[in-house]
Amino acid sequence: MTSLVNSAIFHPLKLKHLHLKNRVVMAPMTRNFAVDGVPGDDVAQYYRRRAANEVALIISEGTVVDRPRALNDPRVPLFHGEDALRGWRHVVDNVHAAGGLMGPQLWHVGAFAAALEGSPAADEMESPSGLAAPGKRIGKVMTDEDIADTIAAFGKAAGEARRLGFDVAAVHGAHGYLFDQFFWEATNKRDDRYGGRSIGERTLFAVEVVRAMREAVGPDMPLIFRISQFKTFHYDVKLASTPDELAQWLEPLVAAGVDVLDCSQRRFWEPEFPDHDGPNGLNLAGWAKKLTGAVTMSVGSVGLSGDVIGALFDGEGSQTTSLDELERRLERGEFDLIGVARAVLNDPEWVRKVKAGNMAQLRDFDPASMAALF
Repeated sequence: MTSLVNSAIFHPLKLKHLHLKNRVVMAPMTRNFAVDGVPGDDVAQYYRRRAANEVALIISEGTVVDRPRALNDPRVPLFHGEDALRGWRHVVDNVHAAGGLMGPQLWHVGAFAAALEGSPAADEMESPSGLAAPGKRIGKVMTDEDIADTIAAFGKAAGEARRLGFDVAAVHGAHGYLFDQFFWEATNKRDDRYGGRSIGERTLFAVEVVRAMREAVGPDMPLIFRISQFKTFHYDVKLASTPDELAQWLEPLVAAGVDVLDCSQRRFWEPEFPDHDGPNGLNLAGWAKKLTGAVTMSVGSVGLSGDVIGALFDGEGSQTTSLDELERRLERGEFDLIGVARAVLNDPEWVRKVKAGNMAQLRDFDPASMAALF
């Protein structure tokens, strides 16, 4: 049992005015425990326990902006309205009291309907072209007014995050939800300025959202933007097939005001472009950092043997695994932060145990933990 206190995992990082005590970020994970859109004290204590156990930065579960059909599950929290915002203030106050830092992940699901009681009907959803996937029509095509109102909603939510005392603001731009529906050629068939044949052209909606958020929060509050190549239920999709295409996608986001690119993979150790740098090459976060110079965060099955898809949709557990590969990549500066999701959800003391070298005490992931807050 060797302490990892000197490991690269536990090197501090300055992010604008923030001082992160280590490189571990609690990655956003949908929990579905809001009542009428309001996060309660159970949610506040759930996050507080992770902050008290040395998670450097917490990014909340997805919380939806003020659009009529931004969510597809009535148990998802809102980030608008007096009651919901009061609930979020209680959450962030608890995290701060435990010595942590936190930001909300702002979300709009787009054409991603769910067959749940109380969910919006599929024909009420909105997206760039009324497509959830190739050939899968859901809901309506967003008008120019819809797009402008959505951009304004994200800006307003970012301003509320600052007002409530959050330390960062984050955007869910991945996994097949609204932003991804703009990025993906198969779901963005628009012939106006929000469409386009190249990934660079199809970033415009996201760029305008980031600009609105930056204007709302000012120059000092870090903005985090989550990206992924894969989509939920479409795991082999690549928005960027080459480093040049990745640069076209990400450089405009960073120029607009993104400080941290949150790069989601199913398995963080997999190379993004093995044809360019081999089977042990840079992962998505590594390439994002190399191409843009931004701070990047990697995420995907950290400390666990099975990936998130098996856990969430197939009910598979995962065994704890070595963190040697994570340490190696952090040591060489491939990326700056590591997002830990299921391992921290399953064990609020995960960071403290790892720091002390108590690897034998780490819990294997149990899918049943998704149904509880502890």
